[in-house]
Amino acid sequence: MNGIDLGVKLCLVCYQICPQHQRRCQRCGGRVHLRRTNSIGRSWALTLAAGLLYIPANIYPMMSVSWLGQGGEPDTILSGVVKLIEHDMVFIAVLVFVASILIPLIKLMGMVVLLLSIQCGYEMGLGIRQKMRLYRLISWIGRWSMLDIFIISLLAGLIQFGQFGQVEPGAGAWAFAAVVILSMLASSSFDPRLLWDSRKSL
Repeated sequence: MNGIDLGVKLCLVCYQICPQHQRRCQRCGGRVHLRRTNSIGRSWALTLAAGLLYIPANIYPMMSVSWLGQGGEPDTILSGVVKLIEHDMVFIAVLVFVASILIPLIKLMGMVVLLLSIQCGYEMGLGIRQKMRLYRLISWIGRWSMLDIFIISLLAGLIQFGQFGQVEPGAGAWAFAAVVILSMLASSSFDPRLLWDSRKSL
């Protein structure tokens, strides 16, 4: 038996249980819906847009650093990781690789798996509990997605503050920021309750 059968619905802002006829939460005032409006369509659109931008985010340069008036070569994410390893900064290189390449890829692939499981019934060897864990993982790792942009901003501030040189963000940085924002919006637009609805309809 679910909330629809019991005549109640859940506020997704403060998690207050509300009667079905109630449009706004009594506790926080947020709008309450039985299901997020057009959740699948919006999640697909945002996920596909993020997936398309993931390519230029990894191909185009993230930033260019010029030291003492001498122009520097623009670096992509992978070339930056390689340079960090060459300068014996393996921990930072692993951190950048995980935050900039693995985390966005995991989020995008995870969203595709969840959306396909609802729309097409592809279980892919995952039960409902595994799918819910996957959704929680996507939501949890989303907070680390802006780590690379934060590192670039911090580096730019330190270099320019010290008057050692200048850091200019490249097209890859803007594409990467768009990937992060779109993937976060995709996961927040997704309604995990649809996973249970699809399971009930099987």
